[in-house]
Amino acid sequence: MISGMSTVSEVEAALEKFSPAQMREVADWIAARLLPEESPEVLSAIDAGLRSLEAEPTLTADQVREQIATWTGR
Repeated sequence: MISGMSTVSEVEAALEKFSPAQMREVADWIAARLLPEESPEVLSAIDAGLRSLEAEPTLTADQVREQIATWTGR
């Protein structure tokens, strides 16, 4: 915990005094702790998704709406 700061609002108030570069540094620090690690499994899943986008047919938004309408009976 930050010395002398025990609530989110106190931390927010302190952050308001930061420069844009300092804010980016804090944002990167927080993001690194919130985002999943780039494990081999995660990277493999991303690669598989990208390959499927290239190989499989895609639909327009209107086509998706039409299919949903047929599935729901609307």
